Amino acid sequence: MSGPELPAEQTREELLERAILGEDVVFNAQEVSEETGVTLDEIRRLWRALGFPEHAGETAFTRADVDAVSTMSNVVASGLIDFDLAVNLTRAVGQTVARLADWEVTALVQRVEERGSEADPGTGGRLGSAMRIVEEFNAPFEQLIIYAWRRHLAAAVARVEALGGGEEEDLHTSQLTVGFADIVSFTALSNQLTEAKIGDLVELFESRCADVVAAQRGRVIKSLGDAVLFVNDDPIRSYDTAEGIINVIGRDSRMPDVRVGLASGSVVMRLGDVFGPPVNMAARLTAVARRNRIIVDATTAALLPGDQFEARRLPARPVRGFGIVEPVAVRRH
Repeated sequence: MSGPELPAEQTREELLERAILGEDVVFNAQEVSEETGVTLDEIRRLWRALGFPEHAGETAFTRADVDAVSTMSNVVASGLIDFDLAVNLTRAVGQTVARLADWEVTALVQRVEERGSEADPGTGGRLGSAMRIVEEFNAPFEQLIIYAWRRHLAAAVARVEALGGGEEEDLHTSQLTVGFADIVSFTALSNQLTEAKIGDLVELFESRCADVVAAQRGRVIKSLGDAVLFVNDDPIRSYDTAEGIINVIGRDSRMPDVRVGLASGSVVMRLGDVFGPPVNMAARLTAVARRNRIIVDATTAALLPGDQFEARRLPARPVRGFGIVEPVAVRRH
């Protein structure tokens, strides 16, 4: 089945889409179903999980879309995974790659503007520059994505193996120290800055935090613009991460102040995220911490060696979701 023919003329958006996808859209959902043997309902579930709105009867799919559905269908048919797990994996890929794509476009848009302004009008201006950058950048970037995925997959498998125990339920839980670093008064600060400066601030905050976390062998779980959530299996390294973030953010006169909360305990790891009381506690503690200070829960304080750290209990106070809590301020001797 070749699908209906495209109109002779295409819009700028369609030309860019064609350049990026490398092929035209020629199938509608019903035709994808007929080509793959996958039901319309299952195709809609996969497409929504990938992060795209449904297309009724319009032509919206490429041969690559058909091949992808066939590949997933074959994996399910092999018995390796069931369809619900296929949808979950598709959702994880969709959410991760969507953010990566937005990040890539944001990073490259200035370069597109620069090359477009330098181009001869006869070469297509900004559209021509965008298409040339796509042609030049896509292949090496795709190789980089595969390389990074393999590296992170190896690291993720190593983390699961390190959990030990052999019990299936244990594979989704781990004893970790969770850190939450938060920019102080970000809402008020963002009202004083231009949009460009807010973007630059967030990018610098996230990149510096990520560098510190990686240096201490931790992982950034998510960035929330004015906050970063990270984990580490070593409470001392978590403290060093928190101290490092304060050094590169809060003690830089060009950057805003930060507060960091640490909490330890059992967390559930699912689809690249972490859940559990320590995650919530770490976030709540930042509302208690003073500017450019580290505050921890009692569990984390007990894990930090007394010969290296000084712990000082703070007055008990209500913490949303936890009742009355005694936070602990810690610092190295």
